[in-house]
Amino acid sequence: MRILLINGPNLGTLGRRRPEIYGSLTLAEIVERVRARAAELDCEIVAVQANAEGALIDFLEEQARGADGLIYNSGAFTHYSYALRDAIEGSGLPAVEVHLSNVYAREPFRHTSVTAPVAIGLITGLGWHGYIAALDALTSILRERSKREGAST
Repeated sequence: MRILLINGPNLGTLGRRRPEIYGSLTLAEIVERVRARAAELDCEIVAVQANAEGALIDFLEEQARGADGLIYNSGAFTHYSYALRDAIEGSGLPAVEVHLSNVYAREPFRHTSVTAPVAIGLITGLGWHGYIAALDALTSILRERSKREGAST
């Protein structure tokens, strides 16, 4: 199973940017933990972080064909990037949106996600653990779908 992991703008500064909100782990440390969990689940993680919207869209367009699912934290793009939303939807991949902080306990502009409607689920406020929860849920859903499709053929 191959899962794409997309992280958007400013997430490359994790560990030093507002650790009281986003935690003290770096993005590299989070991705390492996700990969370790993925190995236990017999999955491969293909990860990218970019501050440019187009780079994330290009990655998704290039990688989606060989992937089974998507986990994404699109950072500030969550609130206004219809282009990224369309790319996620267009990928055809089951996707889970993740936010480190509880966006609903923060500023009102963070309460709106234009990307969430194309995801199968949303995890918010669990810190880095949210990525693991997203991976566990997504792989479980993918395996259930595979069993159902195998049984119906």
